[in-house]
Order: sequence, then C-alpha cells, then structure tokens
Amino acid sequence: MSSSSIHISQSVSDNAAESTFHEVDDLERAIPAIEFRNVVLAFDERVILNNLSFKVMKGETKIILGGSGGGKSTIIKLVLGLLKPDSGQVLVDGEDVTNYSENQMMKIRKKIGMVFQEGALFDSLSVYDNVAYRLHEQNVPEDEVEPEVRRMLRFVNLEDAIDKMPIELSGGMRRRAAIARAVVTEPPLQMYDSPTAGLDPITAHTIMALLIKERDVSQATTMLVTQRFQDGNLMANFRYNSEQGALEPARTGDKQKSRTTFMVLKEGRLVFEDDQDAIESSNDPYIIKFVKQRV
Repeated sequence: MSSSSIHISQSVSDNAAESTFHEVDDLERAIPAIEFRNVVLAFDERVILNNLSFKVMKGETKIILGGSGGGKSTIIKLVLGLLKPDSGQVLVDGEDVTNYSENQMMKIRKKIGMVFQEGALFDSLSVYDNVAYRLHEQNVPEDEVEPEVRRMLRFVNLEDAIDKMPIELSGGMRRRAAIARAVVTEPPLQMYDSPTAGLDPITAHTIMALLIKERDVSQATTMLVTQRFQDGNLMANFRYNSEQGALEPARTGDKQKSRTTFMVLKEGRLVFEDDQDAIESSNDPYIIKFVKQRV
C-alpha cells in the first residue's frame, strides 16, 4: 500500500471517529436534563400542578415565571424528590425518578446545584463549612476541600467572609454563599428558586451577574424560577466574557441567547413556552403583567 493510500485511509478513519463522537454527543444532548410528563399534584382540593408537561434540554436556560402559589417552586421540589406527583412522570437526565426512594434520590441530587429563595444556609456552620458541606458529603480529601472552597468564594467575591457565621451576613452575601455551596461540585444541572427575592435592585443585579457567570463558565443547564421578568431578561441577553472577566451583551445568533426559553405558569397550568421575542410580543394580559414589570 502506498504512503498516499495510507494517508487517505487514516484521514477517512479520523473523520469517521470524529463523526461518531459528534453523534454520541448529539444523542446525549437530545436527552432532556429535566422532563415533566402530564404531572398532576394537588393538596386536598387545591390543584397545584395541572397536567404539566415540559422539557429542559441540556445546555438550555429555562426561565419559569408565574404568580405566587402558581406552582413554580413545586416544580423544583418534584425534581429534587421532596414531593411526589399524584400522577404523571418526572425524569432527570432521562431517568424516571417519579417513585424513587430517598436513598435513590441521593444519587440524582449529586447532579444538581440548588439555591433556595432565602439561601437556606446552615445557621450553625461557618461560611467555610457551608460551602464545604457537599464536598464533605462526597468524601473529598480535606487537603483538597479548602482550595476548592476558597476558589468558589473568590468566584462569588466572598473570600473575606470565609470564617463568618450566616447571621453575620447581609441578605446578598447569604445568597452568594448559597451559590458557592450549590456549584462547588460543578453539577451539570443548576436550579435557582427566586434568588433575587427581597433584595434591593443593585444586589439583585449582582446575584444575577453571578448566575450568568456560573452558567457560562461551567456550561451548565440552568433553571431559574422567578416572578421577575427582568431576571430572565438578563439571563437571555448577557453572557460572561472570560477573557475580560465581565458580562457583555449577547450578540445576535449567540448560542446562549438561542438556548434561553421562557415558561409561564398560571394556576398550575402551562400557558406559555417560547423565546424572549415571543413572550415580549404576547397579547395575553397575564403574560404582559410580567413583561412590563421592569423594577
């Protein structure tokens, strides 16, 4: 066989291998990070989620809007296995977790970083120990824990508070510590429940900038539950420039911009799911109420 034939054969082999890798990657990305199939949940006579179906694809940013009591936070609790639906299915990474036991859910939760509305820090633990908690859960050697904790606290601009207790922190600092704890293990799926609720506009903007930074640095799938359209607007229209170390407006055709979608819940029903252009052009009075709320 001539050297040119060998070269051609090798090129074909390389191209075939590259194509296979792309096919595997595409197949993996085709499996939703989260999927709800006809989920129904009621407390006594009150229906919280009414036949809810949706998907969050891998790499997508999903913004879930809705009024108080509309079922937004319930979605997160179902994903985490803290609640079980009355009917329907909940899938995480293609795995049906609907009837999983607490022990089975522990494996699923390792894939998820979660920030609750009030931060939900352990009040009896220092900032260091709060952020280190998940690393300790995963039996990471102690000599590796401290560098990781400090790295994450630098990421959220909170390293100076490493020895403080939660009671010594402001509301914004508590949220930043909670973000550090949620993402220190670099989970592929990150969920945030009203992370800016109760914060002043400047602090709220700081928190959203951190979420954008974390999303873009880790390339994580992100689900944001909020009543504030402006939070989703920031997620959809800004990206983190790692070279500049700052946020910048997303350009037309930017991959992250095209992967951001909005959902709107009303009394447990899905009444809207589409991109930002569609939600901003909606004539539905209920949806307009969120879009026009800019403060």
